[in-house]
Amino acid sequence: MNCDRVRNFKIVLQYEGTRYQGWQKQENTENTIQGRLESLLTKMTGVKTQVHGSGRTDAGVHAKAQTAHFHAQTAMSCEEIRIYMNTYLPEDIAIQSVEEVPARFHSRLNAVGKTYVYRVWNTDIPPVFERKYVYVLPEALDEAAMRQAAGYLVGRHDFRAFTSAKKSRKSTVRTIETITIERVGSEIRFTYSGDGFLYHMVRILTGTLLETGTGKRRPEEIKTLMAGGLRENAGVLVPAKGLTLVEVRYNDRSFYEDKGKW
Repeated sequence: MNCDRVRNFKIVLQYEGTRYQGWQKQENTENTIQGRLESLLTKMTGVKTQVHGSGRTDAGVHAKAQTAHFHAQTAMSCEEIRIYMNTYLPEDIAIQSVEEVPARFHSRLNAVGKTYVYRVWNTDIPPVFERKYVYVLPEALDEAAMRQAAGYLVGRHDFRAFTSAKKSRKSTVRTIETITIERVGSEIRFTYSGDGFLYHMVRILTGTLLETGTGKRRPEEIKTLMAGGLRENAGVLVPAKGLTLVEVRYNDRSFYEDKGKW
């Protein structure tokens, strides 16, 4: 079904990333989240449709509320699009909401913050039902030391020591608003909120904090790590399966103020 104008749709979706090669579509595989969405929307609209996400998630990383947008010339309602997509998407991808937004809305460029959770299974009893979503580390962890180390990471800093990305001209300065570390039963959950995160940043930060928790490094070393800016001095890259994107935040006024001008 077509209408006389191209519309911009914002979607919020969740997915279990276990069997996917990450968010971003790739030439050598169709098994990515973006690839699956674009293939389905192209069938729905009858023309090639591009989907733009708020950011990339790595292979094996999950999302409870990833945000994306796409343009389409269709008379279908937002609810009809949501139902259509959920009817034909695989069971490990689900569309939570579809909303028409102003033409200038961009899911990545308009994002002002994100929240990630990394889950560590901190017991020697195997996590049978949670095994796809947690990193198993049975060693005793000093939670107070990890919280002290996390305190040095909060704020606006250069996080180039905490990314796997090769050197580029892009800034590695980011703002971390909060880091919380809490025990929930057999789990320790690391929650990170900030204005944006570098490639592998959350997983390296978690690896560094866990090394502090096991006594391999002192909390104060975080300051030296940030000042030195060398990836090899930071902690290990923990497995992807423990990481979930739980929220993408927007300043609604930044793209809704022209809503009456459609």
